[in-house]
Amino acid sequence: MRKLLIHITALLFIACASPSESDSNTDGRLKIVCTTGMLGDAVKEIVGDQAEVTYLMGPGVDPHLYKATQGDLKLLTNADVIIYNGLHLEGKMGEVFEKLENRKQIIVAADGIPKEKLINSTDFQGAYDPHLWFDVSLWEEVCNYLGKTLSKLEGVDKEMIRSQSYAYSDSLKALHQWVTKEMAKVADSQRVLITAHDAFGYFGRAYDVEVKGLQGISTLSEYGLKDVSDLVNYISDRNIKAVFVESSVSDRSLNAVVQGCKEKGHQVHIGGTLFSDAMGEAKSAEGKYIGMVRYNVNTIVEALK
Repeated sequence: MRKLLIHITALLFIACASPSESDSNTDGRLKIVCTTGMLGDAVKEIVGDQAEVTYLMGPGVDPHLYKATQGDLKLLTNADVIIYNGLHLEGKMGEVFEKLENRKQIIVAADGIPKEKLINSTDFQGAYDPHLWFDVSLWEEVCNYLGKTLSKLEGVDKEMIRSQSYAYSDSLKALHQWVTKEMAKVADSQRVLITAHDAFGYFGRAYDVEVKGLQGISTLSEYGLKDVSDLVNYISDRNIKAVFVESSVSDRSLNAVVQGCKEKGHQVHIGGTLFSDAMGEAKSAEGKYIGMVRYNVNTIVEALK
């Protein structure tokens, strides 16, 4: 009941709130609010200093479980543009965006990807895997879509945005080639990526890696003893050397898998912590999308090769 009251209060706050003069941007720049760090980083690369770009979900935050704070609601109501991933990644914030769509310019990043390129969800019928950023070439398409959409906004230097969008696109093309080359260093028999939840489907499809998660594509999905037992048997049968925890998900489930393998007589270790649904600390290399991808790939290759 208490959660319901908090949720209703949040929606009422949005319905009644209006930007105040004290919250307006005094330098005249647009205020763009993104949900995830991956989107925030991309938009900063595309618009540069032409807008004040902020994002809601910082390091270690799970977007599947995220609930907007009162501070977030204030940012959203004072934003000129709101950008979110879509495909139910920000599941608990869906109603917030619906309330704002008639009052704000809202951009859904996933709208830049044709449905035939999306991976169907195994958790929810008629839904898709929202973790687009793990296929760098697909994320490039998302960023190109954002660049085209943002260049149409009033009050921006359209040519500068196009130029910066093209430059970032070139960087992502180079990154995609690098990931392909690095993953080729892992033997075919060891090209298996096991994580806490099934976030790496697009990575697996793009770079020829088999992926398995104890949970489904959303951390809202639950796992049981049978799921742990099945994964333990799979790891033992395939003689897999490493599994990976995630920065935004508890490591408890994977530690149970490691212990289960040990009891079965197979030694598997934690190969490292991967950034899945959130990037690293803001001032670190992993606090930017390209640095995050490089870190993940280096960690995976080192543990599996």
